[in-house]
Amino acid sequence: MTTANTRRPDPCRDAPAVSVVGAGVAGSWCALALAQAGCAVALYDQGAGDLAGATSYWAGGMLAPDCEAEVSEPLVMRLGHRSLALWRAAFPDAAFHGSLIVAHPRDRADFERFARITPGHERVGAAEIAALEPALEGRFRDGLFFPAEGHVEPRRVVPAIHARLRALGVGLRFGAPVDPESLDGLVIDCRGMAARDALPALRGVKGEVVTIETPEISLTRPVRLLHPRWPLYVIPRPNNRFVIGASTIESEDDRISVRSALELMSAAFAIHPAFGEARIVEMGAGLRPAFPDHAPRVTVEGRIARVNGLYRHGFLMAPAIAEAVTRWIVDGVRDDELFHMAGRAVAAPALEEATP
Repeated sequence: MTTANTRRPDPCRDAPAVSVVGAGVAGSWCALALAQAGCAVALYDQGAGDLAGATSYWAGGMLAPDCEAEVSEPLVMRLGHRSLALWRAAFPDAAFHGSLIVAHPRDRADFERFARITPGHERVGAAEIAALEPALEGRFRDGLFFPAEGHVEPRRVVPAIHARLRALGVGLRFGAPVDPESLDGLVIDCRGMAARDALPALRGVKGEVVTIETPEISLTRPVRLLHPRWPLYVIPRPNNRFVIGASTIESEDDRISVRSALELMSAAFAIHPAFGEARIVEMGAGLRPAFPDHAPRVTVEGRIARVNGLYRHGFLMAPAIAEAVTRWIVDGVRDDELFHMAGRAVAAPALEEATP
């Protein structure tokens, strides 16, 4: 697929200073890409250094662009495929073991529909499923294996990016509520739902997760169970832990309900009965910022570029979006499918003329 780019005739020769507001996965990747390109970067976040209040804290960390083709725009797949390469380059030790999709016989129609509309998979039978995930032997007669996909652990990988930023001389300022308008120079606003003051079209979509622990089962890769009512994923974590989550709930309540917890655990039990004896470690929910079309945007107004609307694809798309932002700032190349120019938009390298 060709990327729509607009190149200005006068690309920047000297990388400018940039402030990034929001230290979740999007802001952290933007700061990293900009710092590696030679920009002087400062990263701000209103939360504590552990980001326990951030959406990224409750994310699954799945890097599954082909699986997401079921419900996503082509832009999401394009950015997701590029991000896979960037994740591999930045974190070669991350888990790139693919994704496995399964369904029970009564949900065969959902399984076949998913197979028709998603690329990049291999059909696997019971024997192949057992070879991929021995714990699932005899439980599913066929599945879909997406070998190119992977996953990361958000609570490890985001702090690892922050450590790299410190090594690059980036100033990280946590516990610092900052209005992007109050900062001088170029600002990249990655505040997620907190940016609704500037992006009123944003809405919150809740993602609920339960973390459980059991030594009775082992998985190598994320397993998704297709179901018409509660499609669910199970993601392996170190130390016999698993994150169980549902994709999307149209609610801005960031608490997990009893009904949701029961459905999540019931769905996990449907994948393997051993999950019924697991210990619940924690339950929580995060609000993913989404625009009405569920596509990400970099909205440029004056000297502020607002990176937002990553929906449930934050970890999937953040590296490629950061790369696109960096190319715009450093080289003057704009991805017209991703960028939305609003009001008096300023070409990034011309900031010295635009900044009061």
